[in-house]
Amino acid sequence: MSDVVVKRVEEFDSPNGGGFCRARAGLGVTSFGMQVENFPPHFEHFPEHDHSADGQEEVYTALSGSATLHADGAEHRLEPGVFARVGPGVSRKITTGDDPVRLLAIGATPGQPYVAPAFTEPGAALPG
Repeated sequence: MSDVVVKRVEEFDSPNGGGFCRARAGLGVTSFGMQVENFPPHFEHFPEHDHSADGQEEVYTALSGSATLHADGAEHRLEPGVFARVGPGVSRKITTGDDPVRLLAIGATPGQPYVAPAFTEPGAALPG
């Protein structure tokens, strides 16, 4: 039996019409979190947050379009070919300008087994 899963972004479960695509669950990944997020132009609703409580570090990259990562008092442009790692204790927020963005977010807690948050499972509601 083959242990290969291949899917298009549009095939991932998405509870909000494609804004948050459950790539990790859709591919059967169990060792780290991975989601595809699609934000329209002038998107300001990405919640500012950190991962101090769970120790998770995250990596972001734009698959298409561009966005701004606001982290540690600085702004960083995310576009295809640019990767950003954000440590657990750093507050981060992502916004868009005139262009939409398709963002890949990958996360895990160093040295710990990965435990997927319930909202990343197919069919689950997104947090409030």
